[in-house]
Amino acid sequence: MISQDIADTIVDPKAHAAVTPVDEAFTYLRKEMPFAQAQPTGFAPFWVVTKHADILEVERQNELFHNGDLSTTLTTIDVDKKVREMMGGSPHMVRSLVQMDNPDHMAYRRLTQAWFLPQNLKKLETRIRDIATVFVDRMAEMGGTCDFARDIALYFPLHVIMEVLGVPEADEPRMLKLTQELFGSADPELNRTGKEHQTFEDGIAAIQATIGDFITYFNAITEDRRANPRDDLSSAIANGQINGQPLDHFAAMSYYIIAATAGHDTTSNTVSAGMWALAERPEDFKRLKENPSLINPFMEETIRWATPVKHFMRSATADAVVRGQKVAQGDWLMLCYPSGNRDEEVFEDPFTFKIDRTPNKQLAFGYGAHVCIGQHLARMEMRIFWEELLKRIDTIELNGTPKNSEANFVSGPKSVPVRYKMK
Repeated sequence: MISQDIADTIVDPKAHAAVTPVDEAFTYLRKEMPFAQAQPTGFAPFWVVTKHADILEVERQNELFHNGDLSTTLTTIDVDKKVREMMGGSPHMVRSLVQMDNPDHMAYRRLTQAWFLPQNLKKLETRIRDIATVFVDRMAEMGGTCDFARDIALYFPLHVIMEVLGVPEADEPRMLKLTQELFGSADPELNRTGKEHQTFEDGIAAIQATIGDFITYFNAITEDRRANPRDDLSSAIANGQINGQPLDHFAAMSYYIIAATAGHDTTSNTVSAGMWALAERPEDFKRLKENPSLINPFMEETIRWATPVKHFMRSATADAVVRGQKVAQGDWLMLCYPSGNRDEEVFEDPFTFKIDRTPNKQLAFGYGAHVCIGQHLARMEMRIFWEELLKRIDTIELNGTPKNSEANFVSGPKSVPVRYKMK
C-alpha cells in the first residue's frame, strides 16, 4: 500500500497547482511502486497506474477495464454516496462518452465522430485562422503586457468550439463561467461558491447547480435545432438517433456539456502552458520563430508538458494481472497521465521542455477506444494559433508569477502574465 502522505498528495488540488509535490510523488512511485494501491483520506482504495506502458495496457483493454461502472473521475466516499442518492444509484452526474462503455460508447461516438475527422476539419481551417488572427490582433492592441492565460488563451479555443456547436458569441462568457465552475470546483477563484474550503454540501450543490444551468441552456438549443436544423454540432446532437430512437434527454444534455467544456478548457490550458514555457526559455522562442517547421513538435511537447487531464478512473470487470499484481473484479484504477508523460523509460530527460522532442509518445489525449474525439481539432487550433502569433511577436518574457488552477482532474495555468513586443 502506498504511504498515506503520497496517497494524499496525488489527489490534492493544491499539490497539482504547485506541480512539484505531485511530480516528486509520481517519480517515486514510478521507481519504487509503479502499480500499487492507495487510499487517500476520505477515498475508497484504488490502484495507482503511473507507468506509460501500464496506462496504455489498461486503456487498450476497454472490455476488461470499464469507464462507467464506478465514477470515471476521482471522488470521495461521501460525494459518491451523495451522487448515487441523487442519480438513482448511478455514480455519474452526467453520462457523456467519457462515462460510457460499449455498446453505448461506440453508438454515441458515431453520432459526431465525422465532425472531428481530419479530412472534415479541413473546411474549418480558414475560419479558425481568422479567429486566431482576431486574438493575435487583440494581444497586439493590449500595449505589450497581458495575462496571456486570462486574456487570450481562455477565449480563442472557446470561440472555436462554440462556433462548431452553434452557440452565439454573446453566450460564450456564460459557457466559460460554467466550465470554470465545473472543472475548478476546488479553486476558490473559479468555483461557484467563491470559498476556499467549501463544505461537502456546498460543493455538491454548486456542481449540481452548474450542471442544471448547462441543461437549461441546452434544452433551449435542442428545441431550436429540432425546429430549425443547421450545419452545426448542436443539430447533430439534437436530431441524432441511437437504434432508430432519439437520444434520451440525459445523454443528449451530457453530450452538449462534454463538448462545451472539454472542447476548449484543455486546449486553453495547453496553449497557456506553451506560452509560459517560451517566456521562460528565450533561446527556444528564438529557434521557434526562426524555424516554423518546429511548430508541430513544439505543440506536441506543450501537450505532454501541460497534460491538462490529470486522470481518469477505470474499474476491472474481471480478475486481471497488471505489472505482476493481481487486480480483483470491481477494483478501481487511477490512470495518472502526468506521470505517464514523465516516464523516464519513454521520454529522455522528461523534466526538460524540448521543442524538438522526437519521438514524442505523449498520452495526454488517452488511448484506445476512449481516445479524445476532439484531438485533431485541438491540434489544428494550436498549430494555427502559433503560426499566426509567431509571425508577429518579436519578444516574450514573464511579467509576474504564473499560477495554476487548483484541481486534480482538469487543470492548467490560470494566470500567465507576460511582457512582449509585437509587429
